[in-house]
Amino acid sequence: MLWSALQIILLVYLGLTALIYFRQSSLVFLPEIDRGFRANPADIGLTYIPLKLATADGETLDGWFVPADTKREARGLIVFFHGNAGNIGHRLDYLRMFHDLGLATLIIDYRGYGLSSGAPSEEGTYLDAEAAWRHATQTLGFPASRIVLFGESLGGGVAARLATGNRPAALVLASTFTSVPDMGAGLYPLLPIRLLARIRYDSLARLPQIACPVLVIHSRDDDIIPFVHGQHLFEAARQPKQFIELAGGHNEGFVFGRADWIRQLDGFLRQALP
Repeated sequence: MLWSALQIILLVYLGLTALIYFRQSSLVFLPEIDRGFRANPADIGLTYIPLKLATADGETLDGWFVPADTKREARGLIVFFHGNAGNIGHRLDYLRMFHDLGLATLIIDYRGYGLSSGAPSEEGTYLDAEAAWRHATQTLGFPASRIVLFGESLGGGVAARLATGNRPAALVLASTFTSVPDMGAGLYPLLPIRLLARIRYDSLARLPQIACPVLVIHSRDDDIIPFVHGQHLFEAARQPKQFIELAGGHNEGFVFGRADWIRQLDGFLRQALP
């Protein structure tokens, strides 16, 4: 009986190991959550331009450009990369906040998300980010010194990767993990996650290479990505850097939730943008 029990335990362990190794994409990327949800900036009174961006490998990305108040020049451009679930229609609060701060915003859905073509992958999201950067600098005409990369959750890994090969005005990491292997090791401490991980998004390793100002935003109450991830990211970043501590869960504590957090973000942007 003991041997049978050990065999069952071993089979379950091997099954979980195989599941995590072969089904990583479905565990990391959740594009089907409310994929049909199509709210847009006009629903909150914002003017916007629909975009279709071509990637270097032939995918077509759905996105929006939301200009700043037409009565004044934009302070700069936010290039926004969202988390692993939902689509750009779920990020209207961010667009409102950036608009109220005098900023234009470029936001895209990764391949396989929303109305974008293809299927998501780590390397694919990096190509998607490069397409957004090309549109921001070449089509919209914003110089790198006026572009802020803003990554939410998984989007922080995308933004950090983009910041290593370019020189934006600033990088903002909101509720972001240090790396996928670090997240997985915390969720499955008995499995050899670091050996199994094929998706990495290793922002912690990239931060020492990033020369622009960095803002890390994280909640001590985050119920999905532990607060220690934000602390480690902040420690790894070069100066100048700033930390904003939020309150509330992963999907509740975002910076637009309180006026004092927005003031801190505004103060950081005033220092980072010319």
